Amino acid sequence: MAKRKICQAMAVVLALGMCTTGLTGCGNEKRADGKTEIEVVSYKPEAVKAFEKIEKQFNETHDDIHLTISSPNEAMTILKTRFIREDYPDIIAIGGDINYSNFLDADLFEDISDLDAVDNVKEAYLDMDKELEFIPKDGTYALPYAANAAGVLYNKDMFAENGWKVPTTWSEFTALCDEIKESGTLPLYLGFKDTWTCLAPWNALAVGLCDSDTCNQVNMGNTTFEEAYSPVADKIRTLLDYAEDNPYAYSYNDACTAFARGESAMYTIGSYAIPQIKSVNPDMNIGSFTFPANDNEADNVLNSGIDLQLSVMKACKNKEAAYEVLEYLYSDETIQTYLDDQGGIACKEGDFAIPDTLEDMQEYIKDNRMSDYQDHHYPSEMSVDAMIQTYLLDTGDNAKEKFLKKFDSDWERYNRDLIREVQDYQKEQEDAK
Repeated sequence: MAKRKICQAMAVVLALGMCTTGLTGCGNEKRADGKTEIEVVSYKPEAVKAFEKIEKQFNETHDDIHLTISSPNEAMTILKTRFIREDYPDIIAIGGDINYSNFLDADLFEDISDLDAVDNVKEAYLDMDKELEFIPKDGTYALPYAANAAGVLYNKDMFAENGWKVPTTWSEFTALCDEIKESGTLPLYLGFKDTWTCLAPWNALAVGLCDSDTCNQVNMGNTTFEEAYSPVADKIRTLLDYAEDNPYAYSYNDACTAFARGESAMYTIGSYAIPQIKSVNPDMNIGSFTFPANDNEADNVLNSGIDLQLSVMKACKNKEAAYEVLEYLYSDETIQTYLDDQGGIACKEGDFAIPDTLEDMQEYIKDNRMSDYQDHHYPSEMSVDAMIQTYLLDTGDNAKEKFLKKFDSDWERYNRDLIREVQDYQKEQEDAK
């Protein structure tokens, strides 16, 4: 069943003749030195130096297991091709997104509920993984490792010089934008030429204005996007009043550069943009606050998603060794090694250093007031980023209505089989009562 599902989902990969160069054999065999080989494939090539350091430290301290961590370019393509060939690594390190959902639905992952490290994961991130399940499953199938956060970046020195305060409600946010605009400074930079950047404020607003399981509720027939996303659509359009003229003419790189040069007081993007911004202005004093989407601060939610998590493949032949690797990777020291290189938020409970740039979000992280990116549930075929850009470009009176109706119709088009599967499951549960 697993092979059939994964082949159906990934036939396009083969049809396009994706390159299989660099594939390695299954890492479950004993090495010549008698050690058990455990292979981890990570989708994050930017973290290769951190993984090389972690791999070296593990191998220097273990006599019976040899760990190999690879972080190839186009890792997801390589993984999908390997899955079709039934050439599985032991562990994969991927994000908490639609790829994880698809692999889990194809029954490729081992239940790791009995792994001691699972008990130390922050509840919010375990909940995010459960919401990524198309059909509810008993067990735990990933070990959340590191997370990111998205809200509004701001120029801390500019705020201090002008006496501007970080807003905690939507009314405070729009009033601040008005005040900044009146001072002659541009409140926001958007950079919507690259359509994916439209998803940054969309996600950060949506987590505070919608239920975290909105997509599943739509699949069950309990709501529609036209109903659920209406306030999100209104508020993302409001941002245009405070942004650069024609934001669709400026790319992500343009926006990062403009913000780095002090051309705006704020930038609606995630913390992942900070390295790019600091490449232009290394000394910039950057802060980041949770998008205050509501007029009651208690209703606001931090947009935080799992940037990296670890799943053991069902095909792994030595789960005891794989578990030993996971326990090592989940030690405080190893997690901090990764965070020191990549930044972000530890998904493990504990006293981990948090970047100064995220200190305004610390209480949300501490209190588990976090919710996943809505787009982690969107099929790529929908091109929701382009849909949002088209909506924002549309100045017609019925722009929002057209956008949300298209959202619902496209969702049904691209998720027809999933919707049927979810509703059949729902009926089975009701019949069993």
